[in-house]
Amino acid sequence: MDEVVRVRDLRMRYGETDVLTGVDLDVRAGEVVCLLGPNGAGKTTTIEILEGFRTRSAGEVTVLGQDPARATEDWRARTGVVLQSWRDHPRWTPRRLLTHLGGYFEPWSTPERRRPHDVDLLLETVGLTDLADRKVATLSGGQRRRLDVAIGIVGRPELLFLDEPTAGYDPQARHEFHDLVRRLSAAEGTTILLTTHDLDEAEKLADRVVVLAGGRIVADDTVDGLAARVEGEAQVRWRLGGERHASSVVDGTAFVRLLLAEHGDAVTDLEVHRASLEDAYLSLVRRHEEGQGDAAARLFTEVAR
Repeated sequence: MDEVVRVRDLRMRYGETDVLTGVDLDVRAGEVVCLLGPNGAGKTTTIEILEGFRTRSAGEVTVLGQDPARATEDWRARTGVVLQSWRDHPRWTPRRLLTHLGGYFEPWSTPERRRPHDVDLLLETVGLTDLADRKVATLSGGQRRRLDVAIGIVGRPELLFLDEPTAGYDPQARHEFHDLVRRLSAAEGTTILLTTHDLDEAEKLADRVVVLAGGRIVADDTVDGLAARVEGEAQVRWRLGGERHASSVVDGTAFVRLLLAEHGDAVTDLEVHRASLEDAYLSLVRRHEEGQGDAAARLFTEVAR
């Protein structure tokens, strides 16, 4: 199945408040898609509807060929969820807990996708081999987060939902987790939909970035594609004759060539800063807050992908 997630005109209302006002979204098999947006944009609501944990107000939603609101047990076995926090079993050990949870997936094993994961290999994958037989209560916050990920993938899901997956991680643990996500996507063919407030994380992991604001999708493209849509794609700074100069240009390389051809060695402290995902995201959110949401959405979604 090439299309893993298909959403059309998704709407959600709480009382008199419209949280989602018409979301359209497609996620293809094997993609890593990052859902960004300011607080209150509807990210968590969208994810919970796709996971089957919340009933939508209106719209069409298909995930792995089924409507999550009416999905069967075999559908649930094909999905994995890593929540922001997990209620630990403090007296269990990681090995015992993963072995127990993995047993629930055995009836859904297929020749194409054997379930569950081998526990020893899974512990090695998430970096918990040396802690496999210690009680969960003795693990650090980062180590518990690795266990959360192991719980989410013990059934070898075809689609994995990650909600703020590296919250509480130190830099090394975050780097290791990013490697894990890449391996899951490449080796297992796992489709991954994640939410994060860490734009650097999104830039490193995502094949595609989707931005929610005001209850709808206002941007949908690759990281490079979104960055290229920011007016003044590159910021060039340099010093000439003791004076500092700066310019916003579309083609930074061409501008630098002309600058050096004209002034040569007189140019010092030359810096070229290309637009990043952060630049694109902040530009988009700022326009939305200034009441230019429609124009911004057209700029960041037109002819996307």
